[in-house]
Amino acid sequence: MVDKADKAAKLNAESLADLLKTMQVLRDPLKGCAWDKQQTFVSIVPHTIEEAYEVADAIVSGDMAAIKDELGDLLFQVVFYAQLAKEQNEFDFAGICEQLNSKLIRRHPHVFAQSTQLTTTELNQQWEHIKAQERAGKQQDTDASILANIPKGMAPLQRAQKIQKKCSAIGFDWSTLPPVVDKIHEEIQEVLDEVNAPQPNQQAIEEEIGDLLFAVVNLARHAKVDAETALIKANQKFEKRFRAVETILKQQGQGIEAATLEEMEAAWQTVKKQ
Repeated sequence: MVDKADKAAKLNAESLADLLKTMQVLRDPLKGCAWDKQQTFVSIVPHTIEEAYEVADAIVSGDMAAIKDELGDLLFQVVFYAQLAKEQNEFDFAGICEQLNSKLIRRHPHVFAQSTQLTTTELNQQWEHIKAQERAGKQQDTDASILANIPKGMAPLQRAQKIQKKCSAIGFDWSTLPPVVDKIHEEIQEVLDEVNAPQPNQQAIEEEIGDLLFAVVNLARHAKVDAETALIKANQKFEKRFRAVETILKQQGQGIEAATLEEMEAAWQTVKKQ
């Protein structure tokens, strides 16, 4: 009698096989899709990034059907890269899975080796130590900085948080919240000083605003908030409220373009109260 786990594993294998076959057909030189056949590793990178953000957006919305759909789109990106690599005789999807599985087991010795309970701090230290060993084994770690290997193409908010986390791991960090907040006030003042200068320097203003954003990301990290997720939610909240303002003004017989700032502000306050 086949148990549920075996049945699920069989269905997963069949579904994956079907997906890989579909991807192969899409890239077929004769009967494939014209767009898919033209793509390269480089050309689909923007789509991969976009799909990752759409997954995050779906998760924030809480719509499980949308999450399922967007995860499928993101998985398609991995399958696409695997097909491209297979055509170039570099690796295939199975190779990706095998390497990932080995990495997960290697990076979790407390689970797969000695089965030891570790604290969050100990887990982070172990994780970084194992990653450092991996880089050394590849003999590619010519950059000895603790900030090495942070992707340059990572979203700016995420990269700022990653940089700060790396520095914090070796003690370069405030241990309490007040100095973090004080730093934000300091950066705000420096922005204002540049903006209100007799002859404002746009480059200096940009630099100071960058410092302010970096300081705000630091506050988010200390408050155990992911800055990227927080901004995604803030964008969604603003959009929802602004659309409601448009609706209110339309009900009053005027479009948003014709409304005064005072009228828009009054509608905004109405939406906030609601």
